[in-house]
Amino acid sequence: MRTSLEQSVLNNIRNARMILPGDRVGVAVSGGADSVALLRILENLRDELGVTLSVVHFDHMLRGDASTSDAQFVAQLARDSALQIVAAREDVAAEATRHGWNLEDAARRLRYAFFERVCAAGQATRIAVAHTAQDQAETVLAHLIRGTGPTGLAGIYPTARSVMRPLLGIARQDLRDYLRAKNQVWREDATNRDTRRLRARIRERLLPVIERDFAPAIATHLCELARLSGEQEVFWSAVVEDRFRSFVRVAGDVLTIQIRDLLLPLELISAPNIPPAASNSSEFAPLRALTERIIRRLYEGVRGDRKDLGAQHVEQVIHLATESTSGSRLELPGNIFVERTFGKLTFSHVQAGRHSLTASEDAAHASTYQYVVSLPNSGATVVSIPELGSRFRLKVIDWTLQASDTKSDGEALDAGLLRGSLILRNWRPGDAYRPYGRRQASKLKDMFLADRIPLRDRARWPVLECGGQVVWTRGMAPADDFCARARTQVGVLIEELQL
Repeated sequence: MRTSLEQSVLNNIRNARMILPGDRVGVAVSGGADSVALLRILENLRDELGVTLSVVHFDHMLRGDASTSDAQFVAQLARDSALQIVAAREDVAAEATRHGWNLEDAARRLRYAFFERVCAAGQATRIAVAHTAQDQAETVLAHLIRGTGPTGLAGIYPTARSVMRPLLGIARQDLRDYLRAKNQVWREDATNRDTRRLRARIRERLLPVIERDFAPAIATHLCELARLSGEQEVFWSAVVEDRFRSFVRVAGDVLTIQIRDLLLPLELISAPNIPPAASNSSEFAPLRALTERIIRRLYEGVRGDRKDLGAQHVEQVIHLATESTSGSRLELPGNIFVERTFGKLTFSHVQAGRHSLTASEDAAHASTYQYVVSLPNSGATVVSIPELGSRFRLKVIDWTLQASDTKSDGEALDAGLLRGSLILRNWRPGDAYRPYGRRQASKLKDMFLADRIPLRDRARWPVLECGGQVVWTRGMAPADDFCARARTQVGVLIEELQL
């Protein structure tokens, strides 16, 4: 017959669909009361759940002989229950020093990496860990003390990838009472009371005061707050992912979004049409929460995580989108670079040593190229530009026939006027020419601005030079002095193709 505690754990498992029949569940047992109780509870429930169990133990090598004794104790538990044990040990302190992690973070990273290896090797399909209601309460309080937003209030999730937490919401004292009723011993970890650690100070000093003087059920209240916050985060994550897929253009590790889509990610029936400049007005408030989450998702999409991204950084991106001019940029933690190009924001990863360059310095460092072009008497010649990932076909045609067909002035060059050496190269500062139909010459820099060419693309922009003069550039009218007209006998058309 199940105890009330076992029934509560069974309800937790079923409500969150933590386990499916046929699963191989590895129970993470440290030797402490919580994990030993989890093992005994799951042993009593395994037939009803339709699962097989094994014991999983990770030795952090932090407490010398005590760690070794814990491993021996857990191995004996597994033998007593005729369960297979999967164990590993790593020098957590050494890894923490090598990577610059604190001990608690290093232990968590290595422990969960071990769990993933166990599942990847097929030794388990799920790992059950013994986080309790007190663990959840301590986590939420730790997040509040360090500073957090709504996401941090969710605390520990009942499931995360291959890990499940059937005891979340169960009181630690109830687990000890359960073990005593079964005459089951466990081991105490003295480091859990080391108040040099924030978690231990919360456990030993803060929670007891709150329970005694303010709210005896504080752990229950914080668990409920975490549950509700977790449900909200699941909803927000779904909405953000939907907006991300709809609005963001992904090119490798470069992500681009239209500013209007970022600031107005949803159409609210009851809200007026809000211009991007109104981001600080009260009308923007209903959408700002979603905008902030999309910014965090963009950052994560480039870096791989959201580490070190704070509220002040999100605010900087919003300011870039609403107040700055085209060409403005900012740097976020982790060498993540955000640039505004007219109505777009681009998130990318800055190469080490490059993130502090100005726009002109960035252009100067861009790859340059220069290719000599030999025009044939007829047919076409193709010039490949690996730096652009493009090739250019210069096609020589009988212009007298072509002009009467589909072509008109201003679309081709006059081959008879291309008497100097032809060079296809990247744009250089100072390049200028008089486009077809214009009275005055213009700098390409000004033409780029007028045509809204992104700053990052300008340094490699292709230009055709003849005898030292610019006669053509991508996407713009050819030079008027070299343009094919009615009197032209042989024309040259330029087409860009992908490599």
